[in-house]
Amino acid sequence: MTNPPPSMPEGMTLALDQAKAAAERGEVPVGAALFDENGILITAVGNRVEQERDPTAHAEMLALRAGAARLGLKRLAGCDLYVTLEPCPMCAAAISLARIRRLYFAAYDPKGGGVEHGPHIFDQPTCHHRPEVYGGIGERAAAALLRKFFRDRR
Repeated sequence: MTNPPPSMPEGMTLALDQAKAAAERGEVPVGAALFDENGILITAVGNRVEQERDPTAHAEMLALRAGAARLGLKRLAGCDLYVTLEPCPMCAAAISLARIRRLYFAAYDPKGGGVEHGPHIFDQPTCHHRPEVYGGIGERAAAALLRKFFRDRR
C-alpha cells in the first residue's frame, strides 16, 4: 500500500486509515471523516456493509448518521466530509440533504460515482444543496488501496 504524501490533509489521512481498517475487515476499502465548522473531528468511519448486512452502511452514510447523532442535528451545515472514493448517488444525495459545506474525495469512480460521474447528483434541478466539491485529494493512495483489495479478491 502507498503511504499518503506528507501534504495530505488530516481529514483524508484519517479517512484513508479507516479505509485500510475496512479492507482488513473484508469490506470495500472506503473511509470517511467528518469535521465540524471549527475543524474538530466529529467521527471517522469505514464501510460496514458486510459487517452490518446493510447495503446503506457506506462510510459516508455512517459518518452522516454519527455526526447528526453526536451534534443532535438533522443538518450538518458547516461540516466538512472527507471520503476516499467519489460518493455514489445514494451518498451524494444524503450529503446534499445533510447540507455538508465541503466534500473532499480522493479517487474518482467512473463506474459508480454520483458526483463527477453518473447522475451528477449535485447538478440536478431537484438537488437543493450543493457542497463545495474537491476531488482527487490523495487519489493515488486511495486508488492503490482499492486496486489491491479487488486484485486480492480475484
